[in-house]
Amino acid sequence: MQHILARVRRCIEDYHMIEENDTIAVGVSGGKDSVLTLAALAKLRDFYPKKFSVTAVTIDSGTPGTDFSPIAALCERLAVPYHLIPVPIYEIVFVCRKEKNPCSLCAKMRRGALSTELNRLGISKIALGHHYDDAVETMLMSLFWEGRISCFQPVTYLDRSQITQIRPLLYVQEREVRNAVIREGLPVVKNPCPANGSTAREDMKTLLVQLEKQFPNLKKKIFGAIQRYPLYGWSLEDEQR
Repeated sequence: MQHILARVRRCIEDYHMIEENDTIAVGVSGGKDSVLTLAALAKLRDFYPKKFSVTAVTIDSGTPGTDFSPIAALCERLAVPYHLIPVPIYEIVFVCRKEKNPCSLCAKMRRGALSTELNRLGISKIALGHHYDDAVETMLMSLFWEGRISCFQPVTYLDRSQITQIRPLLYVQEREVRNAVIREGLPVVKNPCPANGSTAREDMKTLLVQLEKQFPNLKKKIFGAIQRYPLYGWSLEDEQR
């Protein structure tokens, strides 16, 4: 965890993600990425020079077989307030509309529900669990499927909802996330979504594994290119001015 905290802190400081007296909501889906984001920020809160508080928010989509009680127990252990918001996303997407490509609509509904809850709580900053590998995969997916060179930003301000998104895990690789979750004994909620494991992102993960056999350190080079190009919002030189 010390290794993870060092990378998280460097990312936060490189992109000025946290300000004095911030209240940061962590969007906790129950997956390993969001759970580690929650645990890391809760630990960082205890010694970071700028004082901030942490709150956890989960959108419960109503997918059968989902149990968030381990997340509630983790929040209690970390002394983090927990908000579990039920939204009938599963019923709408899979039962009523029977979407063949459900991920886009599901994500849109989750974002809307999350923004509504944050506005209700009076919180204007949320930490998301996107990590190093997510950035590389997103950039390649944009290139391959849209013909664009783009990626989400380390810090994103949403005008409509007046919420700022931060991604403090961007310097942490997926294998490091996986190892940290196991070593720290963090609970991971199994994702019973019918579309889980059959997405375009999973295809990109598989492709990158194959490419790295021929081109060692490919992900490192792509991530470096994102910062050096730089893509909008990624320039370290701009942040340091």
